[in-house]
Amino acid sequence: MSVHPASRSRVTLGSLAAKKAAGEKIVMVTAYDYPGAQIVEAAGVDVVLVGDSAAMTVLGYDSTVPVTIDEMIMLTAAVRRGLSAPLLVADLPFGSYEASDELAIATAQRFIKETGADAVKIERGGTTVDRARALVAAGVPVVGHVGLTPQTATSLGGYRAQGRTADKAARVIEDAVALQDAGCSLIVVEAVPSSVTAALIPRMEIPVIGIGAGADADGQVLVFHDLLGIYDGGAARFVKRYADLRTDAVAGVTAYANEVRTGEYPAPEHGYAMPADEVARLGELLPQR
Repeated sequence: MSVHPASRSRVTLGSLAAKKAAGEKIVMVTAYDYPGAQIVEAAGVDVVLVGDSAAMTVLGYDSTVPVTIDEMIMLTAAVRRGLSAPLLVADLPFGSYEASDELAIATAQRFIKETGADAVKIERGGTTVDRARALVAAGVPVVGHVGLTPQTATSLGGYRAQGRTADKAARVIEDAVALQDAGCSLIVVEAVPSSVTAALIPRMEIPVIGIGAGADADGQVLVFHDLLGIYDGGAARFVKRYADLRTDAVAGVTAYANEVRTGEYPAPEHGYAMPADEVARLGELLPQR
């Protein structure tokens, strides 16, 4: 049975850790605007990610790379206004944190102060581990992201599964553990074999959220537009569509357009009435003016 949002307490990093300890699965989904936030709020999800996937699903870019800090801040602030209970995580866009700890802290602080996000997400291991450590030391909750990291997909050979050899799988696990040791509160693991996630979970004290990473993760995340069938783009293998809203939307707008062209819409019941005596008076007034 679903829980009505009004009866839900605010999700926190502590309550997510408690879910992991209790073996309860965590539900994360993306959202990019106020109406989307209201929908996922009503659905009772635990965590909402304003992902840089908005670059493609909402803003029409070819990849996640071009999206700017200002664009992501605008979208995150809109989502915040539509949420009450879920934890809100914002993606730091490509180029906004990699160069230095100082840059990472300045960017993250903007997101926290200007959008009300509860945490920020950064991608990859390597030098990102240093950035995560610096952000945590500055008081910013951090979500890590390993496996397929879209911001650097080109260097990974494109949007394809990672960790498919023992050596590469070990690197994914090492990156996740390093991010945990740096103080991350959550880890997203994307597009890795299920066996890699199964090997990772016993090494993690913080919740692991999977996307295309098998059922052993502590929770799952999907892109809002993918799971609802809104985005007219190729879906990854791990996407399950729970609705086909794009088809319904196209049908609805097409029906509207047809009725406008034939004069069927608007009908009298779609307009506003004016008392007959006022209509008559208007006819007298207009010639005088």
